Amino acid sequence: MRFPPTFLDEIRDRVPISSVIGQRVAWDRKKTNASRGDYWACCPFHGEKSPSFHCEDKKGRYHCFGCSVSGDHFKFLTELDGMSFPEAVEKIAEMAGVPMPVRDEREEQREKERASLTDVMEMATTFFQERLQGPEGAKARAYLRDRGLTPATQQSFRLGFAPDSRNALKEHLAAKGVPKADIEACGLVRHGDDIPVSYDWFRDRIMFPIPDSRGKIIAFGGRALAPDALAKYMNSPDTELFHKGNVLYNFARARKTLAKGGTVIAVEGYMDVIALAQAGFENAVAPLGTALTENQLELLWRMAPEPMLCFDGDQAGLKAAWRAADMALPAVQAGRSVRFALLPEGKDPDDLVKAEGPDAFRAVLAEARPLADLLWMRETAGGVFDTPERRAGLTKTLRELTSRIRDESQRYHYQQWMRERELNFFSAQREVRQSRQDWKPGQGKTSAPGGQFAKGGGVGARAAITESLGRSAMVKRGGEMMSVREATIIVALVNHPALIDENFAHVEFLDLANTDLKRLHAAILDAMAHDMANDRGAVISTIERAGCIDIWGRAVMLIKRARQWPALETAALDDARDAFNQALHLQRSARTLHKELKQAEAALASDPTDENYRHLVEIQAQFRDVQATEALIEGFGVSSGKAGRV
Repeated sequence: MRFPPTFLDEIRDRVPISSVIGQRVAWDRKKTNASRGDYWACCPFHGEKSPSFHCEDKKGRYHCFGCSVSGDHFKFLTELDGMSFPEAVEKIAEMAGVPMPVRDEREEQREKERASLTDVMEMATTFFQERLQGPEGAKARAYLRDRGLTPATQQSFRLGFAPDSRNALKEHLAAKGVPKADIEACGLVRHGDDIPVSYDWFRDRIMFPIPDSRGKIIAFGGRALAPDALAKYMNSPDTELFHKGNVLYNFARARKTLAKGGTVIAVEGYMDVIALAQAGFENAVAPLGTALTENQLELLWRMAPEPMLCFDGDQAGLKAAWRAADMALPAVQAGRSVRFALLPEGKDPDDLVKAEGPDAFRAVLAEARPLADLLWMRETAGGVFDTPERRAGLTKTLRELTSRIRDESQRYHYQQWMRERELNFFSAQREVRQSRQDWKPGQGKTSAPGGQFAKGGGVGARAAITESLGRSAMVKRGGEMMSVREATIIVALVNHPALIDENFAHVEFLDLANTDLKRLHAAILDAMAHDMANDRGAVISTIERAGCIDIWGRAVMLIKRARQWPALETAALDDARDAFNQALHLQRSARTLHKELKQAEAALASDPTDENYRHLVEIQAQFRDVQATEALIEGFGVSSGKAGRV
């Protein structure tokens, strides 16, 4: 319904916006000045510990300086409470004591029809739930039990079962007095001029009710139980209530969860959402059997400024991630982007949490890549850029890609970031080519320092799918980052104790940045002191006695995810030695340069001469070279045939 602008202005002016928002938040006493109509609170949209959500009665607006949400009375109710706009207007009008204007008769009729259809959908949901618990639902219950879904989870998501019958639901609804036209309008039966007698749309399927933003059931998804079914999953057809590309499964529940903090996670299917919710990730949503649409992406941005897009660990999943990246790119701006979490090969979220538990999925989320990284990876993975023409081609491709961004400021920063990435990448290629020339054959399975070269890819084939030293393949815990380089050193020493004897002096005075890895290093030194460092089992036992076994597990997990196979127990000693020596060299270089960088910065601050400035720039350049070289070498750890996986 269209409301006169004068009516909307009147009720907004009569009701202070703080009266609307104050029903849902607790105002911060220190920052709020009620006499001036100036209010502060912790944001109800994204959850926080210190107040950054502000509303001002004079302007009738709110804004969060943390997640950038903003709006007026009506938007607050539609965004937070999931009201429709007419419902929000009606609530504000009631608070203002102003009668609602007379509605358009045709619109009034459509509203009644929609309300009537949601009643029918609720009846259908109850019917499916009852059939799941009845004798005919035994096979469906067994399937859900095999998938690991508890009865409580099934009830929470209101799962059901459609019997293998052409008219069970139709006859059930008709017996309750539901008109034939309403059953058809809800998309619950197949009908038409070429169908003499309508029949149930869903048959012999596990049913997933699909709620709208207010929690009202507007459609269904059905999973076939018969192995020879033409479609494994199918949705309701588009209706007055339901348009597939405009809806996200679990939207209403996930949005309420986000009030506690975190971001929304978009996965690919119903079962992924439900399995994650059961594992404690209640902030997951899913498109309805199709690629993510622009409207669905807008819904994600309404929930969080940087939603997490999680795709299955196969080639189809990677292609889906690329499509989503292309769709999101034009609309990115400050405080509005996406991140990509790519699962291990052959795994979806349901498989992962069932086999390895919630921590494995948290690790995937921790390694999620920003949009810019995914685009860089796609445009450079598997490519060799060893000639001016090839480099010019990459520059042109990246320029055309970033030119799609509509926001001018964001476009500038993307172009600058891509250019810096190019320069580091080309510099790293030169470094590795030189390393390859210096390398001598006959040193185990490794084709060059750091691991295998890509098939047909040459020197630069794997470089582009890694990140730089400061950002690549790191695990965060307690505010600290565990780098692949340092983890490689420690894991290689533990798994191949012969390296400890060979590098006694270096191991004893090893300089590490990560506190957790320092604890593992101390355990290795303890094993050395008790003459137990020549046996892997003894070193592991020492680590366990030191209370560091969980740290060891995270370090090994990081190495596996980064595909640094030479550091693992199964690698040949020659390969482990090469990987260790390489990592140790980079570690010593990086730590030395880090100290020199701090000294150069201090020297420039105390004595800002041209000489000190040039020295600082020189150290910064050397540091970037080490970062780029390590990023390239890390990429060689990816096994052949899996370019693009992270």
